[in-house]
This record gives sequence, structure tokens and C-alpha cells, in this order.
Amino acid sequence: MSTEKFDNDTFFNDLRKKEYARLDASGQVYLDYTGGNLYPKSLLDTHYQYLQNAVYGNPHSSNPTSLLSEKFVNEARQKVLDFFNAGDYYCIFTPNATGAIKIVGECYPFAADTHFLGTADNHNSVNGIREYCLNKGGSYSYCSMDLTDFSIDDSELSEQLGRYPDKKNRMFAFPAQSNVTGVQHSLEWIQKAHKHGWDVLLDAAAFVPTSKLDLFIVRPDFVALSFYKIFGYPTGIGCLLVKKSKFNLLQKPWFSGGTVILSSVAHGGHFLKTDHERFENGTIDYLDIPAIANGLDFMSAITMDRITERIRSLSQLVLLGLQELRHDNGRPLVKLYGPNHVGNRGGTFLLNFFDVDGDLYPFQHIEQWANAEKISLRTGCFCNPGIDELNHGLPSEGLKNYFTSRETGDYDDMVRFLGKARGAVRLSIGFPTLPSDIEKFMGFAKKLVSRTVLGKEVLVSDQVSNN
Repeated sequence: MSTEKFDNDTFFNDLRKKEYARLDASGQVYLDYTGGNLYPKSLLDTHYQYLQNAVYGNPHSSNPTSLLSEKFVNEARQKVLDFFNAGDYYCIFTPNATGAIKIVGECYPFAADTHFLGTADNHNSVNGIREYCLNKGGSYSYCSMDLTDFSIDDSELSEQLGRYPDKKNRMFAFPAQSNVTGVQHSLEWIQKAHKHGWDVLLDAAAFVPTSKLDLFIVRPDFVALSFYKIFGYPTGIGCLLVKKSKFNLLQKPWFSGGTVILSSVAHGGHFLKTDHERFENGTIDYLDIPAIANGLDFMSAITMDRITERIRSLSQLVLLGLQELRHDNGRPLVKLYGPNHVGNRGGTFLLNFFDVDGDLYPFQHIEQWANAEKISLRTGCFCNPGIDELNHGLPSEGLKNYFTSRETGDYDDMVRFLGKARGAVRLSIGFPTLPSDIEKFMGFAKKLVSRTVLGKEVLVSDQVSNN
């Protein structure tokens, strides 16, 4: 792998040394950016000074400390709207992207005359919306993926968007970028869905850390994201961006502190607040929310265009390295699920490893060996069962029989029942990633070349650990 152009990229090399020196100081190879981004040192320093220099009180009051907190929270809220060019959206702070999606599922007017449409590439947080729909008597369906590149099946989705004309309300939910394969799905589906009368929920959690989302151009009705995915700190804060024209479509089924103007015990009445506060239950994280403004400033200083190009270049390096991982007999060491080019993908790569005979390495072994070399990967199904079911060819009838034959289950139980493997290895990069991180991963992977799975002729675990 040629890394000459990266060696001369002084901006990102200096950024790594200045903001992420702890990676190299600790010998860590971090390749789990889709799981969570890393915070820059300057973000912590700036927020520490913010906390040290003033007294901040719980908002929802007019005392001086409360007003100061509210001032900085409002500045952060406006910064979010500006960053995504979302002038006609409300920004509702939530615990994470899942919390944002929960608001939509809980408050969308699901009923017997509604339909929820998802894709086989949805995160479980989005899949769960179907339960709200079903519990209110509505229906749901899924659009499948094109197995050649794991993009949305265009013809099927077009056909499904034309269905259900008798339904009063219809919601289509999809990810801007897969949290598993890294595929970036076309945002043109938003406009196409609108033309057919659908409301659109965009899961942007995996997309916005490395790609620009301009909500003046693409206009989903609801957008969910988490800030730690973008710049690492603070964790525990996300947001739901709601188009103002769709705000009153969400019918809150309860109320809590912070969400009402007035409520009565004797009468049983209440009046909900009329803006973002309607959905911000209780006390928001007023000490950490101001750090979001600093994080977005940090990203803006780099620019999203530069970050996108960085990820594209690093992704080319990853794809080239994976293609070169072959056993002596010509068999590939890894199978990549998703695009083998950078045209419609982010920096997330889904892999399975196979030995010299073509037998699958258990992903648990890969993670165990990577851990020993201080390489942080992620393994399993990544809260995205649809992609995993496609990868391993899990039959729908078999899945139905499994879930209807028991009251509870787990990974091992399902594998035994179906007689098929599940899970994979996920490698994900971020703009702090250096070519040396990718080289270390490839060096680790090469130790498995022309060897066999544990329990066969060669004990791979011994050979890997001894290299």
C-alpha cells in the first residue's frame, strides 16, 4: 500500500499529534469510529474552562445562573441548526439518536389507517418503530437490499412507495448511511417519498460524522443523530430535528416536567409547550450541551468537505489492502459485504474472515486476537439484523419458526436452531485515522493467511499469538 500522499498531508498528521496523541502514546489502533468517535483534546480543554469560569444553574427559571445556562444551551441549539442549514427545523435535544427515534415512534399518529415502511438495512432503533405502529393497529413492511452492493433495491422501493394509497398517514424510515456496510443510500429517496405522500424519518447517525447534510437541500421530516458519533464528546446527547411544518403531527401521549406550560391535578388538564421544549422531558443536560457548540466549531474549522475527502482516500487504502489479503492457494482471506469502491460508501467496512480451505473464522476469535494487539474492532450483528440475515442467507421461514417456538432466546441458541452462522467483523475509520493504523490492521490480518480455523490441523490461536 502506497502511503506517500498521506505522509505529505501535514494538516491531518499534525491534527493527530495535537488532538489525538493519546492513541499513539498508548499504542492503540482505534478502528471503531462508527461505534463512537474520539474526542479532540482541545474540546475537553475548552469545555473544562467553560465549567470553571462561571456558575450554571438548572434552566426553567429566571434566576441569574439559570438564565446563563439557558443562554449557552440556546446558542448550542442554534449552532446545530446552522451546521445542518436547518432554518425551518426545531432542534430537540435527546439522550442519543435512539432517543430521537423513540420520540417519532411514540408520537407519530399511528393508527389502523397508517403504514410504516423500513428497509432491511435499518438499525434496530428504527426497526422498533414497527411495534408502535402494530400496537396502534397499523401495518408495516420492509424494502429489501440489492445483494450486489447492499444498496436499497430501487425497483422494489419505488413499488412500495406507490402502495397503500388508502392509508391516512405513511412513514418511510431509512439510514443515510448504513451503520454496518458503510453504504450511503441515495437521499433522493426523500423527495421521491414525499411525492407519494409519505413522511420521512432519516437516520443520520452514521452519515453526519464524515459527510455534509444540508437540510435546506434534502428535506426529511425528521432527522435523528448523536453528537458523540461526530466529535466524541459529550456522550449521552443527541437530537431530533423536526421540520416545523410537521411539528404538530407528533402527538405527545404524556407530559412531564419541562414540557408543559400549565397542568392541573384537581382538573386533570394540561397545556403543552409549543416548541422544542415539548419533547425535552425533565432537566436537559445543561452542563454538557454547550460543548456541542465547541464540537461543531471544531468540525467546521476542518470543514466537512475536507473530512469527506480524507475518508474517501483512507477508504481506498483499506479496500486495496483487503483485496491483497489472499491465501497461497488464491482464496481470499476476507469477504467484504458492500461496495468495493468509494463511490457510494463511507468509512465502514463489514467483513468475514475465511481460512485457506474456505471455512469461516468465528468472529469472536478475530476480535479476541485483535484485542491482544490493541486493535479496537467491533464484531457481532451491530443492532442491524436485516443485513446480517442477508449476509448469512437466513431463511425467513426458519426465523419465523425460531421466534414462534420460544419465549426467549440468544445468539448461540439461534445459531444452533438454524444451523447457520451469524455475525461479522466491522472495521471503521475516521478522520483521525492514519495509514499506519490501517497497515497495522493489515499486518494483523496477514497472520491468518494460509492457515486454518482453530480445531483443525493448525492451531491458529497459537500461531497468531506467537507472531
